[in-house]
Amino acid sequence: MTATVAAPDKTRRLVFPFTAIVGQAEMKLALLLNVIDPKIGGVMIMGDRGTGKSTTIRALADLLPEIDVVAGDPFNSDPQDPELMSDEIREQIAQDLPITITQKKVPMVDLPLGATEDRVCGTIDIEKALSEGVKAFEPGLLAKANRGILYVDEVNLLDDHLVDVLLDSAASGWNTVEREGISIRHPARFVLVGSGNPEEGELRPQLLDRFGMHAEIHTVKEPNLRVQIVEQRAAFDQEPQLFSQKYQQEQIELQEQLIQAQKVLPEVYLDYELRLKISQVCSELDVDGLRGDIVTNRAAKALAAFEYRAVVTVDDIRRVITLCLRHRLRKDPLESIDSGYKVQKVFDRVFGLES
Repeated sequence: MTATVAAPDKTRRLVFPFTAIVGQAEMKLALLLNVIDPKIGGVMIMGDRGTGKSTTIRALADLLPEIDVVAGDPFNSDPQDPELMSDEIREQIAQDLPITITQKKVPMVDLPLGATEDRVCGTIDIEKALSEGVKAFEPGLLAKANRGILYVDEVNLLDDHLVDVLLDSAASGWNTVEREGISIRHPARFVLVGSGNPEEGELRPQLLDRFGMHAEIHTVKEPNLRVQIVEQRAAFDQEPQLFSQKYQQEQIELQEQLIQAQKVLPEVYLDYELRLKISQVCSELDVDGLRGDIVTNRAAKALAAFEYRAVVTVDDIRRVITLCLRHRLRKDPLESIDSGYKVQKVFDRVFGLES
């Protein structure tokens, strides 16, 4: 037995519209593809300060359609998908107990730099567990981020161990907390978005490789575009309601496009010959492991789905391959050539596009 209630209509602070963001096409594409297929494995965004990284990610979370959740459940459990349910909700459904379904915005969780592992993963109250015989679990940020976006600003300044924990959860879709022989796990499937400034140091290669895509963003140099960005920001700050209304139709259309893309994604076909060439590019670039091949395949399919196409084209692969591979190349300190240029050069040769 299932009841449905509408989410309370709260007056919420307006967020800068995603469709109003000027430039930074690479970052926007990487984020949209990860929303269509979260199994791509998240995005690492590297770029200068003040280039709109946080603004874009908040705008994306705000753009996404509301999701069905089980009311009162701290894990945003999906009432239909057992893979995205907490154990309690799964038991309730197995026993035919009534659950209440409500709708809420896709969660967007900001991970503070000083966060402890307990704050991220959650804690088990050992005393309560031993005295009352119940698994007293206090959910952390990973529980809150389930079915949403987890954003880590300055990820390169985060403790390596914590980055590992985040990447493990993002890859497996589960978070497990173990204390004194008591073990609790819950779904933690989210799009992991990390951002950082290269001046503050690079992420270790073995951690960087775990991010599905790597977008590089730079400060806009074109004076006309800079003026446009400044004016838009001023207009939004002055009249957020009015500014947002101007982009409402575009926001609705993009939201609809994302919903459709998620529906058609399982049907998208990637030809064997193209898959072979993707692997050849990875091999020639000396990419360790097979993660690069897998992510490029997924991203190319997500792009085709986003543009309502059932078959992946060479152009789809061209548009995503740099995002998927540039951070997996071995760094040569004497090499002055940009890694993105290197990927495109090998891609052109393998796919026979050299002029």
